[in-house]
Amino acid sequence: MADPKEVEIEFGYFNLERVKRENTFSIPKLVLNYGLLRNVEVVGEFRVERSPTANWNVVDPGLFLKAVLKEGILQEKNGIGFAVEAGPLLPSTAKEERKFGFEGIGILSGQLAALTYHVNFGGGVDRAKTNPFGVWGMIVELPVVSKFRLVGEVTGESIQGKKPNNSALFGFIWQPTSSNVFLDAGVRRGISRVAPDWQFTMGLTFGFSLPSAARP
Repeated sequence: MADPKEVEIEFGYFNLERVKRENTFSIPKLVLNYGLLRNVEVVGEFRVERSPTANWNVVDPGLFLKAVLKEGILQEKNGIGFAVEAGPLLPSTAKEERKFGFEGIGILSGQLAALTYHVNFGGGVDRAKTNPFGVWGMIVELPVVSKFRLVGEVTGESIQGKKPNNSALFGFIWQPTSSNVFLDAGVRRGISRVAPDWQFTMGLTFGFSLPSAARP
């Protein structure tokens, strides 16, 4: 969660998706978070994707409002935290995804022994045919050494009329310096038939504060 007047940028500079011996590259994936108020931020995101047929598209664009309704471990408070994120799914340049959709999710965050966990659940309507869908996920983080965490994740999506898309990821998050910069990488494996066989991802997250306007 970005602090007020702070910008946080999540830059996925490499993503390789392999399905039945065909590769799809996404370079880059960009998520921009801007802190509006304390515990409230605006989130914008999109990906640039190259398909196996060499076509380039802007995919998965969206604009969301995220708010912490109950402070918890991520705000250095005791107990389970709860946040919500909701907003429109914007039209993609991909041929079958040129309508508006909507997505809303709830996020529970807590700690169990040394593990930090996040549980996501929600749904909406897609940008292809405004079909209803549901999403869920669980992320677990384990600190190994200072500024280095192992990450495990299981996620799923079910769209009306389609088979579920479920996958699991194993990776890490590393903060190389004392500044607000994080590197991450992971390997994702499909655990349902329609999910990509394998995905390999690398990304960079950094944040900075915007200068305050000078008073006359």
